[in-house]
Amino acid sequence: MSEPPSTEPPVATAQPAIEPTQALEEAPAGDAPIDVPVRDQGTRVLIVDDEATLRRTLARVLMTRGFEVLTAEDGESALALLANGKVDVMLLDVVMPLMTGMQVLQVARQRHPEVEVVMMTGHADVPTAVRVVKNGAYDFLTKPFPSAETVLMAVAKASERKRLIDRTHLLEQQLETREQFGEMVGNSPIMRQVYRLALGVAPTSSSVLILGESGTGKELVARAVHQHSPRVGRAFVAVNCSAIPVDLVESELFGHVRGAFTGALGARAGLFETADKGTLFLDEIGDLPAASQVKLLRALQSGEIKRVGSDDTRAVDVRVIAATNVDLKKRVDEGRFREDLYYRLNVIAIHLPPLRKRRDDVPLLAYHFMNKYAKRMGREIRRISPEALRILREQPWQGNVRELENAIEHAVVLARGDAILPADLPFGRGAEASSAFSDRAAPRPASPFVLPAELGDLPFAEAKKRAVLAFEKAYIETMLERTDGNISEAARQSALDRSNFRRVIKKNAKKKIGG
Repeated sequence: MSEPPSTEPPVATAQPAIEPTQALEEAPAGDAPIDVPVRDQGTRVLIVDDEATLRRTLARVLMTRGFEVLTAEDGESALALLANGKVDVMLLDVVMPLMTGMQVLQVARQRHPEVEVVMMTGHADVPTAVRVVKNGAYDFLTKPFPSAETVLMAVAKASERKRLIDRTHLLEQQLETREQFGEMVGNSPIMRQVYRLALGVAPTSSSVLILGESGTGKELVARAVHQHSPRVGRAFVAVNCSAIPVDLVESELFGHVRGAFTGALGARAGLFETADKGTLFLDEIGDLPAASQVKLLRALQSGEIKRVGSDDTRAVDVRVIAATNVDLKKRVDEGRFREDLYYRLNVIAIHLPPLRKRRDDVPLLAYHFMNKYAKRMGREIRRISPEALRILREQPWQGNVRELENAIEHAVVLARGDAILPADLPFGRGAEASSAFSDRAAPRPASPFVLPAELGDLPFAEAKKRAVLAFEKAYIETMLERTDGNISEAARQSALDRSNFRRVIKKNAKKKIGG
């Protein structure tokens, strides 16, 4: 029977430190500055190598930057540690006795796919690199390591990828559970309160008044209340009161008989009759004309309606849910809305918060819309970059969830890789940037592209060639400036292979760029 797996040094019980080798102390010559976190709290790294000196040296380097460290001297011990505890990143040697690193990698990817693996090899060649990546490794390092920073960067990048994947899985789980309240998406405390209130009123027949800015999802709440009510098998009828011509409001709501007015060539049922035994959603109720308010109040009180032009009453069983984006109480005080109707509608009030007051829901909503439009357009887009998420969280969102949805649809159309990047979002750069999809945004010019005068005098093919070259140069310079000259990161954000990104640099750059 094999000995228990080694855990030297498990952070607290590390063996006496060994001075790092000279190679691990030297910085890589000529490279651009490497963005390695000073401390990384909570990431646990498993070092697997049959050389005890190298294990202890790597452990010391990682522990000084805040990583938790476990070590194993062979593949069997490593797999035992993976099975017994949380590991985020595994540094795995390719050449080891008993089990090779490739064998350990294969088993680890099957049993613990959540662990990011960085392979270490003293035999750097292209076939080996291709093989380890194809088998599921995130990256590989060549021995001897050029510097401590090289190891730290590889582990930090693997850790960042692990956190991103974990965050994505969490968002997906939250999206799967959102059906607890219809199509509403959100997990912030303020939205959970909305869910509790709406679920509480859903089984009753009480009138509901939903208050909130445009784009907050008032109709979604109304539909969810209907879906969780005993009326779920009946009709849900929605109407925007502000969209009905004033002289047709009563006909739309209550119906009319033949000859009731010019153009009434036949009898027609109104929305109340259509929604009988179901739910009638009256959006923008604050725009209902005064005369129609009187008849709506009568219908709510008596449960009866009269078609326009008829003296006969018809009994209806309708649950009314109203919504508005205006201060209805203020309109009551101004005499623009009937006070008795206001209190009749306002039995239960649900206040929907604007998106800027629940920013923690922005990533969840963004992923929801990304999945929706990627599926609709047949796009293989699986994630949103951390920088793009940061930009989304910082937007003012005057148009609320509707504006966010439009922004993500725009990004899905423009994305060229499997991720939405900052350049795909419909926002300008800088603090003055605002969404082009806001309800209050100024009209956009017909075309954002202005053709340089000198290109207008050239044949199409030559003009296009020069325009493409100018675009590539400007794009590359922008991405390198954004990433402080880090070519690998710039290539990742551009959704290009590093080799292709370098090829574009060589074609366009007039001076050498480090990295």
